[in-house]
Amino acid sequence: MNCSNSAVEVSHIYKSFGDTRAVQDVSFSVNPGEIFGLLGPNGAGKTTTLRLILDIYRPDQGQVCVLGGAIDEHRKNHIGYLPEERGLYQDLSLERVLLYMAALKGVPKSQASQRLAEYLDFFELTQYKKKKVKEMSKGMQQKAQIIATLLHKPDLIIVDEPFSALDPVNTQMVKSLLVDLSRQGVAIIMSTHMMQQIEELCSRIVLINHGQVILYGELAEIRRQHKGHAVLVRTTNPLPDLSGVTSCTSHNAAFHIELDDVTTPQMVLNQLVLSGAEVEQFEIALPALEEIFLRVVKV
Repeated sequence: MNCSNSAVEVSHIYKSFGDTRAVQDVSFSVNPGEIFGLLGPNGAGKTTTLRLILDIYRPDQGQVCVLGGAIDEHRKNHIGYLPEERGLYQDLSLERVLLYMAALKGVPKSQASQRLAEYLDFFELTQYKKKKVKEMSKGMQQKAQIIATLLHKPDLIIVDEPFSALDPVNTQMVKSLLVDLSRQGVAIIMSTHMMQQIEELCSRIVLINHGQVILYGELAEIRRQHKGHAVLVRTTNPLPDLSGVTSCTSHNAAFHIELDDVTTPQMVLNQLVLSGAEVEQFEIALPALEEIFLRVVKV
């Protein structure tokens, strides 16, 4: 399998545990410098897929290529992994545990100390570096886990629920950091149930359900493919009565207008023009990712 241009190439992988097939014919690729979304309901096969990429599990069939080849110890040292199940040593100081985890990845102590100081400053944790991990809040521990994921400057980052326990300010801080890393060419696979964060950060996604790929590709194209029969309209004057409308709701200072089966968006626009309405915005309403998710997994 040729994956020299991809950070990750997953090709027709299968994985079963006894009689349970956790992953079935899953394929996707992740590019350098991309934040890629991995989605699915609980039990869909997301974590198993991540563990197959990380070589924690071996596929029964198919291939996984990471950073230009089959995963080995060298390539593992260029991966940063933030699992959903967190695991920092609770009785050690923050500084000591993070330096230890950097050493496990082969980072010289002087480099690790310098990088750690920069990340502690970025996350506003410098004053807590001598504190034991167990004395820190869940949000602080989450930021510490993120630092541990990044200290060795990985080329591939895999994050599972990276915004867990973070308040809005720290969530924005992590988002800006992920965007900055992607601009430096780092490939990022992000798995989260927070659909808004996926919409903001990811240009491409894969959605897995019952171990199979349900959706894969450009997020914008997926939204277009799943658009309903509705328009978004913003006018400077009151909205006139319109025929062919089944519902009309306010949506971010605009109106989300659902149309009946025989009314087209062009017909609505014509009505607005003929009524003398001053139209500031008129566009086809695209569904949010969460709406698509609920529709295709039939939750």
